[in-house]
Amino acid sequence: MALKTTLLTSIQPPPGPSANLVLPSDTTANTNTNPAIFNDAMIIRKFVFIDEQHCTAESEIDSDDARSWHWVLYDNSTATSTPVGVIRLVPPPQAPHAHLTEPTAAQESPEYDWVHEPCIKLTRVAIMPSFRGLGLGRRLVETALEWAAVHAADIDEAAAQIASRGQSPVTRIPWRGLVLVHAQVDVEGMYAGLGFETDQSLGRWDEEGIEHVGMFRWVVLDK
Repeated sequence: MALKTTLLTSIQPPPGPSANLVLPSDTTANTNTNPAIFNDAMIIRKFVFIDEQHCTAESEIDSDDARSWHWVLYDNSTATSTPVGVIRLVPPPQAPHAHLTEPTAAQESPEYDWVHEPCIKLTRVAIMPSFRGLGLGRRLVETALEWAAVHAADIDEAAAQIASRGQSPVTRIPWRGLVLVHAQVDVEGMYAGLGFETDQSLGRWDEEGIEHVGMFRWVVLDK
């Protein structure tokens, strides 16, 4: 399809803890200091997750956004480049799974899981309606995985910055290629087609009224 030749992907490095990240809106037009690519990512996320799926606006920007890499897929077929797809890569460490399945117990558990094999997590995958059915979700996942395979050092550095807060064990395990997705059940098949396997031990859980499963795969690191 000719359209695919007009689609370009841009990456937004982690905005950092000092970034004042906000949801783009008419009321924040004069105070929005988001990095440009992140702002485009949020335009898509706001439309898909808040407007379409009715997730809460308050939870859309979370503590992972500032430390994550973000990719935005743009349609450049017209004079104005239009953001049409997004994905986020969260470096290790991740929150313990109990934070999702047992919210009351989460208050007593540590902020991050330093015990299990460290993994990156792909999240916030979203495509604008008129661009669905073109395999763009798959394309974004593959883009993030290909980048991760050759940027293990950057991912480890991001994890080390969290460890420097004093929450890390004496020996921190480096990231060795494990990838996690928390997949909405209706796209479980897409991730399976990309080599992810559902971890039945994680069970199923509800996020914002949408049922999710945990899926893992490995990528071979380019050393």
